[in-house]
Amino acid sequence: MEIVKSNASDAILHLDVCVDKLSPRPGITELLKKLRPQWKPEDIQIKAFTEGITNQLMGCYVGSLTEDPVVLVRVFGQMTELFLDREKEKEMFRVLHKYGCGPRLYCSFTNGICYEFVRGVVLDDILLKRPSVYRFSVHLEAPNIKIIIKEIEELKSHLNHIDSPVVLCHNDLLTKNIIYNPEEGTVKFIDYEYADFNYQAYDIGNHFNEFAGINNVDTSLYPSCELQFDWLTAYLESFKRCSGMESSVTKKEVKELYIKVCKFSLVAHFFWCLWALLQAKHSTIDFDFQRDQLWLRLPLGQHNIRLREIIYSRWTLLLSILKICYG
Repeated sequence: MEIVKSNASDAILHLDVCVDKLSPRPGITELLKKLRPQWKPEDIQIKAFTEGITNQLMGCYVGSLTEDPVVLVRVFGQMTELFLDREKEKEMFRVLHKYGCGPRLYCSFTNGICYEFVRGVVLDDILLKRPSVYRFSVHLEAPNIKIIIKEIEELKSHLNHIDSPVVLCHNDLLTKNIIYNPEEGTVKFIDYEYADFNYQAYDIGNHFNEFAGINNVDTSLYPSCELQFDWLTAYLESFKRCSGMESSVTKKEVKELYIKVCKFSLVAHFFWCLWALLQAKHSTIDFDFQRDQLWLRLPLGQHNIRLREIIYSRWTLLLSILKICYG
């Protein structure tokens, strides 16, 4: 096993190991020989987490999963580099861990990364709307490429005049990427695959979209205007304070941000629809690949039904928000 380090002063350890998705234990054992040399290979337990639909995630530990240290091993999904900047993701790990907002990145390897397990609970519909928590964190066919490009240009022209500042964004703030620890009174963020600089209103709009869920979208869970205004007030107070400004916020400022967020939420829907189309073509994750092949007209031998349902759900919610914003 070759150990490689970049020339950066805060370089992340890189191990020349490839983890086989179908038989991951040999590769994981090689990784843990370096990361946890005190662990005996025969004592290592591996738990597969099945929530993700982009990568394969496994928790490795000796003893108890709930009480003892856990190393997370994430094996990247096939061809995900077409949509993701893995070097940028590692940079986001360093930044967010430095400021106490995320887990430590232990190493990268040939087809994945290893990082710290964050204890706590992922947000649910109730926690998502609790002020004491969010104040911590403050039948359709898939369109062809010509339609997609046309709609992107139309949306782009509409948003060009909107003055939303560019800030460091997570870009994937679904509930399962936000960990709340009630004992410590902290909120931390995980999974930085999409993290980068982006428009402030986009990240907030995407987060509000996620209130409605992914697999079984329920638009009634989309945050009410009252909750959004309270959330945005808390965000602006924190944003101003961290920017060295006086933290008081006016109703006018909150309303202006609210309008920007509503409009940029449309961009988030567009992004995830494109993501789902790409996943449907390249993903090797095991889902039901049989039903209703005419619904998604892609040149595939098989079709990923769950990803198609995500596309349908997001476009349905997109149309609902369009009606709200534009009548």
